[in-house]
Amino acid sequence: MSLQLTRLVDPHTGTSSHRLAWLASRPDGAPAGSAYLRLFTAAGHEHLAELDLHVHPAERRDGVGSHLLGAALAAAREEGRRCVTAEAEAGAPGEAFLAARGFRPALGLTFTRLPMAGVDPAVLGAALAEPHPGYRLVSWEGVVPDELAGTFAASRRAMDDMPMDGLDYRPAPWDVARVRAAAEAIARRGELLHTVAAVDEADGTIAGFTELVVPGDGTGDGQHYGTGVLPEHRGRGLGRWMKAEMIRLVRERHPDLGGLLADTADGNTYMRAINDAFGYLPTHRTVRYRLDL
Repeated sequence: MSLQLTRLVDPHTGTSSHRLAWLASRPDGAPAGSAYLRLFTAAGHEHLAELDLHVHPAERRDGVGSHLLGAALAAAREEGRRCVTAEAEAGAPGEAFLAARGFRPALGLTFTRLPMAGVDPAVLGAALAEPHPGYRLVSWEGVVPDELAGTFAASRRAMDDMPMDGLDYRPAPWDVARVRAAAEAIARRGELLHTVAAVDEADGTIAGFTELVVPGDGTGDGQHYGTGVLPEHRGRGLGRWMKAEMIRLVRERHPDLGGLLADTADGNTYMRAINDAFGYLPTHRTVRYRLDL
């Protein structure tokens, strides 16, 4: 087989990672596949790389994927990475490809969608009406207000123990600068970040939060980002309460929004139960694989 691999330059360098890229092409210049290798640079993640590999359906079973994978793994080793992860849709050819090359399943993710037209007002209203003594909800759009910035950054540790199953993942610490930078990056993409947080009225600190990103024109589907409750505040129904308020809020502010998308680890039974109760419907499932170098 005659195949040319071209190393590409990815101009999109983030604050916590950058990517290497390759294009596989035939002698006539026709593209056959591509591979991207994301190299994480945040503290505690320097050992990780994430592979995104695609081969044109007509070019499969002809060694294209193997050539791209070989180039990406060689680069990962040169960069001193110890673990490479890759994601494949359950039941798709990518699963067999990764398994045959030594990758092992590490984390299952179920993707769901809540059609906005299908929201049950009674279910939503009941969740919002549940009493939560000692707490109140606050919300904002975009960058966190200055008076909440410190406690919001501190509350991000609520995500530190989210189920990661077999992934070698250590959460990077959050500070006010990182929180603001993340919100500003979303704004630069032309999207809207909504945040709902539960505040402990005893001391004014944030006990939990949920985030949702909406397309700038308010149409299409919104995407849930993180939802977390600090360990010392769990068992009080705050996650369900915050998510209900988020659904209510976006229905009010974005009446043309089609739905809300969520992806949840198979091991996160608490959040899966919340999504099921609100009517989120499964769309597909993926598996995150890992290869130790």
